[in-house]
Amino acid sequence: MEVGGRTVPLMPDGRLHNLDDWTPEVAAAMGAAMGVSLSQDHWDVINLMRAYYGEYNVSPVRKLLKRALLREGHAELARDERLDSLFPGDVLVQGSKLAGVPMPHLDAELERRTYAANRAADNPRVKQSRAAGHFVGSFNFDGERHEVTPTGNLVDLHRWNERVAAHMAQKEGIELTAEHWEILNFLRGFYFEYGISPMVKILMRHMREEVGPEKAGADYLYKLFPKGPSRQGSRIAGLPEPQGCIDG
Repeated sequence: MEVGGRTVPLMPDGRLHNLDDWTPEVAAAMGAAMGVSLSQDHWDVINLMRAYYGEYNVSPVRKLLKRALLREGHAELARDERLDSLFPGDVLVQGSKLAGVPMPHLDAELERRTYAANRAADNPRVKQSRAAGHFVGSFNFDGERHEVTPTGNLVDLHRWNERVAAHMAQKEGIELTAEHWEILNFLRGFYFEYGISPMVKILMRHMREEVGPEKAGADYLYKLFPKGPSRQGSRIAGLPEPQGCIDG
């Protein structure tokens, strides 16, 4: 695609090959190619998606996008009907393309074979080491075998229960208390509401808003989950590893 005298490479699906190539002019040109003339409402959504990605390293799924729009005072834009009228190709697909950010996915939408292909038992690149702290490959509990991903998250999420959680936590040197369970239940509630496991910055922000700042601080959360309230917490909570997760 030619924009301002320079060639901007695109992927076969029309998304930017290099996200760093994004500029407002590039977005406008992409919109024109889609038959969309970008209005201020478009830009409010696009700019929010870019800000969200810049802060969290992951694009917002629809419910989180709408929540962020409401937080910024864009109640009208947070309506599904308005988003669909602005982005008839779907705000997550078309909007993220125009915003120059990756298309967001619910955890359940990610290819299950990604987990299968990366199971530690089948992947020689995954180091089989006790130093991992968490279970690697699989573990046995109550006479049943549970497979885990290389990051220690359950492959079969539906087999999770509180006793499995306690067993996984003990493997990582944690005896679960009421304080731990408050975080684990928050993680699970977030997952079942929004369809993704929250990475640490998202977890802290939402806990600050819903539970209070005293339980949303890094010192408190990392004291409970030293290897990361999102990464370690998601393992013990029986959830997928958070997308974009960069905590311990």
